[in-house]
Amino acid sequence: MTKTIHDGSFQIPERYNFAGVVSDYAKKNPDKNAIITVNEAGEAKSCTYRELIGRANRIGNGLRSLGLGRGDKVLVIVPRGVEAYAIYLALNKIGAVIMPCSELLRGHDIEYRSNHAGAKAVIAYPDIVEELEGIRPRCTTLTYYIQLGRPHAGWLSLDELSADAEDKLEAIQTSSDELAFLSYTSGTTGGPKGVMHVHGWPYAHLSVAATHWLDVREEDLVWATAGPGWAKWVWSPFVSTLGKGATAFVYEGKFSATTYLKWLEQFPISVLCATPTEYRFMAKVSDIENVSPSALRSACSAGEPLNREVISTFQRVFGVGVRDGYGQTENTLLVGTFVGMEPKPGSMGRPSPVVRVAIINEEGKEVPVGEIGDIAIDRNMTALFRGYLHDAERTAKAFRGNWYVTGDQGRLDEDGYIWFEGRADDIIISAGYTIGPFEVEDALVKHPAVAECAAVASPDPDRGEVVKAFVVLKAGYTGSEELIRELQEHSKKLTAPYKYPRKIEFLQELPKTTSGKIRRMELRGKEKESITDVN
Repeated sequence: MTKTIHDGSFQIPERYNFAGVVSDYAKKNPDKNAIITVNEAGEAKSCTYRELIGRANRIGNGLRSLGLGRGDKVLVIVPRGVEAYAIYLALNKIGAVIMPCSELLRGHDIEYRSNHAGAKAVIAYPDIVEELEGIRPRCTTLTYYIQLGRPHAGWLSLDELSADAEDKLEAIQTSSDELAFLSYTSGTTGGPKGVMHVHGWPYAHLSVAATHWLDVREEDLVWATAGPGWAKWVWSPFVSTLGKGATAFVYEGKFSATTYLKWLEQFPISVLCATPTEYRFMAKVSDIENVSPSALRSACSAGEPLNREVISTFQRVFGVGVRDGYGQTENTLLVGTFVGMEPKPGSMGRPSPVVRVAIINEEGKEVPVGEIGDIAIDRNMTALFRGYLHDAERTAKAFRGNWYVTGDQGRLDEDGYIWFEGRADDIIISAGYTIGPFEVEDALVKHPAVAECAAVASPDPDRGEVVKAFVVLKAGYTGSEELIRELQEHSKKLTAPYKYPRKIEFLQELPKTTSGKIRRMELRGKEKESITDVN
């Protein structure tokens, strides 16, 4: 039995388990490489599909021995590597709900997610354990603390749990409508929102992004640079790669433009999916003309608009056009430059072949060609999220009639291409990270010198945007470079470091409406004008 999406483009089985599908592929192709990892020293290791599924099965059986299973929510905080793939597959197989968490998160962030979702277990790597120990007494639903490597006191060892477990495990016959992934994304007000995706989502994503945009083929070596704590990791390194039977390339070191280019030369990477910031820094490498990628045929970018000059550089030097793509944690790839499509430099591309996208007004009506409005998608689109966990109000606000409203604005041209015009709200997107102003402001006002503040996006040539905070100080404090550094370090300690304000400006007062609301739009305009004047 099947259920069909709104336009009948493809059908989703009534029961679907992504890890089960990968296991079936592994049975037919046991000796094929599933993952190739490379560390900062350049040492490469490979893991076959047989080895990966065997590891996932042992982890799954170990977790089941604790009583973890269908519907249980599990925080996963691990770095790039084979273990990330094995853990995700194991949890998916036993029907648990995966909660991706970046290793950059701080205790406050993890505590919120755990308590909001009612998480039952956490699987973490050693470097984050101290953060978790600090919040442990306040995470009342967390029952199992499981660690990679040698465990700290009071923690279970993932290796010990799985050491003697069987390497065979049948996937739970999960319904396509059952909750599978719970990713948190920043909002303009309140805490992060828990985005609910079901087991059928990977099937829909494979039919859209992996096929029409990334263009992953079974023989490909795919390098998607996102880390396991992000929804984008589920998109490309995990679902799009393993779901197509391809091989994942994983670099375990820190970003370096020259190192990235070196790996593109040394390994037969045929598909690359990176952030606009990574592409920008690679394009700036002085001797990029001397780099010759051995196998690259498909390159994609997502997270924010990519500069025309960067796309031109890759086309000129490597003969490969970087295809822009637009989607959200709440859905899948919605708009992009798809395979075989003529690109229009500067545009987002066209709507996905299987997604109905429109530009609408406040009444939910489609606007004429060339008119700016809200980018929206049909609310019946199969890959759309199932709402925000425990937040009916914010879920309802995301919809307007028959449309899900993305929060971004754009316009449609006469050829069907969509042009991005900006955020409709106050979200900041920096180097692909989505940052809510509330999170930054909440951290800053906890400093004794800060009376009130407002965080907005400031244009940046490399990161697209950076966080800028306008700060009003309490009586007795004076703005200085030393205080700016102190506030920045304070922010890094209270929330994920990538959210800290790279720019801070002190004001006597913040612009507000007559009802007392901060006019962030005015501050954003002020910031854009100042950047333009400097340039």
